[in-house]
Amino acid sequence: MKTVNNCFQAKAGELNREWFHVDASGQVLGRLAARIAQVLMGKHKPTYTPHLDTGDFVVVTNCDKVAVTGRKREHIIYQRYSRHPSGLKEIPFERMQERSPETILSEAVRRMMPKNALAAHMMKKLKIYAGDQHPHQAQAPKALA
Repeated sequence: MKTVNNCFQAKAGELNREWFHVDASGQVLGRLAARIAQVLMGKHKPTYTPHLDTGDFVVVTNCDKVAVTGRKREHIIYQRYSRHPSGLKEIPFERMQERSPETILSEAVRRMMPKNALAAHMMKKLKIYAGDQHPHQAQAPKALA
């Protein structure tokens, strides 16, 4: 008997990328980041292929109005290291939200992406803005449900 393997594999030239728009005001940070990561990876499509970037573009506005639940506003601390002795910098959530609210959402999404080189390609398709205006109207982004 002859068996045929009909497993679909997307090709790089066949990919059709769409643009989605998300208004982050009032949405919970983790749930929003999980949904955005799913769209950036392409897992919402039936043509998902793990070794290719099959995801879509996501434009996020009003990221400065994102919500966190519980006491995370006081407990979340963002760390970075300068690679020098005693170069650990710690920034609390409140100060990070004042300085660069885009970093809060991009870090949450980045941590939900796969841990490989393909994640850098996927993260380039994420556009985050603190206000309600964005320069991507020409791409006619659809609302992300």
